Amino acid sequence: MFRPEKMNPRDFAFAVQLANTMDWNMAEEDFEFMLKLEPEGCFVLFEGDERVGIATCISYGKTGCFGNLAVKEESRRKGAGTLLVKHAVDYLKAKGVATIGLYAYQHLIGFYETVGFKPRDEFAVLSGKVVPIKTAGTFRKATPDDLPAMMKFASGCLDGDRQKLLKLLFMDEGNVCYVAFRHGEIVGFVVAKVYDEMAELGPLLCKLDREDVAVELVRNALQELSNVEVFACVPANQKTLLETLKAAGLEEKFRVTRMFLGPIPTENCVYIPESLERG
Repeated sequence: MFRPEKMNPRDFAFAVQLANTMDWNMAEEDFEFMLKLEPEGCFVLFEGDERVGIATCISYGKTGCFGNLAVKEESRRKGAGTLLVKHAVDYLKAKGVATIGLYAYQHLIGFYETVGFKPRDEFAVLSGKVVPIKTAGTFRKATPDDLPAMMKFASGCLDGDRQKLLKLLFMDEGNVCYVAFRHGEIVGFVVAKVYDEMAELGPLLCKLDREDVAVELVRNALQELSNVEVFACVPANQKTLLETLKAAGLEEKFRVTRMFLGPIPTENCVYIPESLERG
């Protein structure tokens, strides 16, 4: 009999070991970060006394994101994955979430369709060591004083409230963050999360008609990450952004499909998600 329970720090070692059997390259700090963001939304699945699976999700008001899902090989095809997804969906709905998104590997699209998710669009996942870049220096690094404007801008670009995520990202002084203003009005920003030996680009939010600003924001962030292994997840239809990243040394590794359960949310911006786990 499977039994989902809330994840706690004692589960981190298991979660990392299981996640990395999927080649996700995760560390305990990743799950610690998720618990800070959504303490009640990270789950461990037990079969008797044995841990056999994990799942994470996060709420942003009326929208939410289903993130990690991993189940031990011997417990698959027994309903374990479906149970974890439904448990997370029920949790998010109980918090008032109307629309849940996720990023599905291609071979899992059919699985998520069986629990009600519908595919919408493709994202390219890229990685590579960044080559040295020169930029025009058009934009400046964000300061704590910019955070309220950035959060307000994010709320105008995407359905839902991402304040808790942006605050945590901004509190980490090792992260790289640039913001773009035009005539005193914010038109976009980008964050790169920097770890010991790699970095992850995102979120990027920029006004829909200012792709030029989006490209320059990305270049500003990448200029600080020369010779660092950088990962990014980019909408497949954003050809100029993809070309910019490839010119900086990144290569497309695979694609994922963004899927939704519930009404399709409004998205009025050029957008790179913060991560596959948190959207």
